[in-house]
Amino acid sequence: MKPELDYRSLFAATPSPYLVLGPDLVIVEVNEAYLRATGRTGADLVGQYVFDAFPDNPADPGADGVRNLTASWGRVLATGMADVLAVQRYDIPVVARPGVFEERWWSTVNTPVLDRDGHVAWIIHRVEDVTAFVQARHAGNRKADEPLTEREEGMEAELYLRARELQRLNEDLRAAHARERKVAVTLQEAMLQSPDLAHHENVAVRYLPAIGSLNVCGDWYDTVDLADGHFSVAVGDVVGHGLEAATVMGMLRSALSAASRAATGPAQALEVLGMYARSVEGALAATAVTVLVDPRSKLLVYSSAGHPPPVLLHSDGTCELLENATDPPLGARPEHVPRPQASTAYRRGDSLVLYSDGLIERRGEDIDTSLDHLKEALGGMTDLAPDQLADALLERLGVAGGGDDDIAVVIVRL
Repeated sequence: MKPELDYRSLFAATPSPYLVLGPDLVIVEVNEAYLRATGRTGADLVGQYVFDAFPDNPADPGADGVRNLTASWGRVLATGMADVLAVQRYDIPVVARPGVFEERWWSTVNTPVLDRDGHVAWIIHRVEDVTAFVQARHAGNRKADEPLTEREEGMEAELYLRARELQRLNEDLRAAHARERKVAVTLQEAMLQSPDLAHHENVAVRYLPAIGSLNVCGDWYDTVDLADGHFSVAVGDVVGHGLEAATVMGMLRSALSAASRAATGPAQALEVLGMYARSVEGALAATAVTVLVDPRSKLLVYSSAGHPPPVLLHSDGTCELLENATDPPLGARPEHVPRPQASTAYRRGDSLVLYSDGLIERRGEDIDTSLDHLKEALGGMTDLAPDQLADALLERLGVAGGGDDDIAVVIVRL
């Protein structure tokens, strides 16, 4: 039998300097080689935000280490792939002399560690201190025709070859990522086709995949034409990512579309969907909201299964949250219970906004604050057509290019 390895001891003894970061860029572990290279102790670093421990040198107006590392770690978090930086200067504080920084040059590779769901759980930050080599190359006392030492030639050749190889690898990985992402987004868009949507020039929809994600996800929207000129709009969100979540999304979306055509109202449609969700693996805790639009009575009838509340943007600029018929997510109750249903009147020119949580949720921000930001963003946009309003809303909330999570939006000009 193979002996059981002590991975913590292996990590501590690794000769190359390693730092382990969480997705929030807080230092969670460091090895002995890194401590020696920086003159720090574990107590100095573990638990610290990395740029609090290693800020840019304030005496160097050209310092760009924080910017370059932030960009590199951002790419790792977005793509789930390793990222390589060119050799760069990043001075570090001298422990015994507060306010004094020491010139350092580093060769850096940032590598993600993924959890079971494919999300970046940690980032391994590996560095090599090449300060002596760079300073020797830049030394003013070296004659122009003075040859490099054998050691300097070896280091230069190794760094050059390593940089070229890693650059090529990065380019190949990014090209593969772009291809796979395009396929994933195309699949998601195909699954979101809504035939009845073409009948409504007053309805705009948007779907934005999470930035950097290779996986199709579980956000969806739909429009269903009903009798007597009525129609319903819905938005839902399945927990998880990948093809499994996308498959569940397609099943729930189709089931709600069918239920909406046969049910007496949104609440009953969600009751049917909830019972169906209990038989679908991966559907539990999915959320959905559906709104029936009655143009004759100018009435909105709605029900929600654990989903963020739609917003009714009145023509005078005020916003009304449709939050009087909210119930737990699908399958959350062990036994069937009738779902609530509510209604509210609207006026011609009002706009109905449905969305998934990726539009508003921000790390460290509670839901009430997020909803306040949504209402503030909608203010002053009452004259915009649905397509313009959708684009402006995404822009104002800072997610026009996508966010950390998928985003689905439906806007109806009533």
